Amino acid sequence: MTKKILSIITIIIFSFNIICMADDNIDEDENTEENNLINTEIIQNAIQTASNISSEPKINSRAAIVIDRNTKKILYGKNETSKRAMASTTKIMTAMVVIQNTNLNNIVEISKKAAGTGGSRLKIKAGDKISVKDLLYGLLLRSGNDAAVALAEYVGGDLPGFANLMNQNAELLNLQNTHFVTPHGLDSQEHYTTAYDLALMADYALHNEVFSKIVNTKTANITINGQNRVISNTNELLGNLNGVYGVKTGFTNGAGRCLVTSIKRGNLDIICVVLGADTKKDRTRDSVKLIEYIFKKYEEITLNEKIEETFKNWYEINNKRIYIEKGEDNYLKLQLELDNEKVTYPILKGTQDNIEIKINANLELKAPIEENSCIGKLIINYNGEIAKEINIINTNKVNKKNMKSYILEFINNYNKYLPEIIK
Repeated sequence: MTKKILSIITIIIFSFNIICMADDNIDEDENTEENNLINTEIIQNAIQTASNISSEPKINSRAAIVIDRNTKKILYGKNETSKRAMASTTKIMTAMVVIQNTNLNNIVEISKKAAGTGGSRLKIKAGDKISVKDLLYGLLLRSGNDAAVALAEYVGGDLPGFANLMNQNAELLNLQNTHFVTPHGLDSQEHYTTAYDLALMADYALHNEVFSKIVNTKTANITINGQNRVISNTNELLGNLNGVYGVKTGFTNGAGRCLVTSIKRGNLDIICVVLGADTKKDRTRDSVKLIEYIFKKYEEITLNEKIEETFKNWYEINNKRIYIEKGEDNYLKLQLELDNEKVTYPILKGTQDNIEIKINANLELKAPIEENSCIGKLIINYNGEIAKEINIINTNKVNKKNMKSYILEFINNYNKYLPEIIK
């Protein structure tokens, strides 16, 4: 009887551990026809709800953020700087470290450790052979924890070595409230991020063509041991909500339901992050409500024409007022340091008149002045806050006068005023 009780307890403990390790639950996130219909209904209901919202929507998620990708301006925030578990959204950084450090065509042989990793899985077995590229698809579409470990072992040697690479990237990106321990995101006290850091991480990753292509893929054909397999993306919004082109789902008991989404409509390109939702339906509803609210309230305006007009008018008035002490000449060729950049900014619809552009520049300078040195700034204000600053640079070098310059200046002045003196 005692042995039987111990066996039952062992089974319960084992089952509990499996549940705690669950990440992107396979059955729930599988792209079956039934689940797709459920997703579509949830999304449509959330869109309808958002269309009637005039103020910031109430959401179930514990933390959330929406940022504008072009300016990194926060358009919505809820506990956006609070440290939280991140579940499989971790795999955004995992993928970037892999892409940056290895050849995607290399073949990986799966270890026993990778094959035995719990949670959501690509279902690869020990000894299987698969390319790095196909493992990345398994990592980002199916959210395979086994794929994450296989890639980490291949690129970093072991999991701690790979985590070091992840943390080096986080430091380079100045993600001050992010720390990685694993490549998959299963719960660990020292593995955390914030909604804000995660949005910046996703923005960084989306600038990579390989990453952005994978996360924008609904279904993919991969090859394991020479055999084809079709896998589907766990991101319920991809293909079901206008403008969505990524990024990543996540779930653990510690993190709750998580979703990072990138959406572009017209000029407005945003990233929405929700962390700690109670259910998958909540994370879907929260994401859709935030996305629809932002696109209802905001627009991205292009400011280049207004910037150029302001600078041109200022330059015409002030170019003759420039004085260069001890300079060989008194002329500066000024321009804005834009490099053909398209300057955009997200504003609340109907508030274009709240954009103000002013110029602060030093017109009294001292030689020598180096080529491409900054002499001032064009400042763009929106609602009284600085939206962007653009350097004003001179493109010609002005040397300091030497003895020869003083003599030539004297001769020129003498020749200039000699006729008057003779009179």
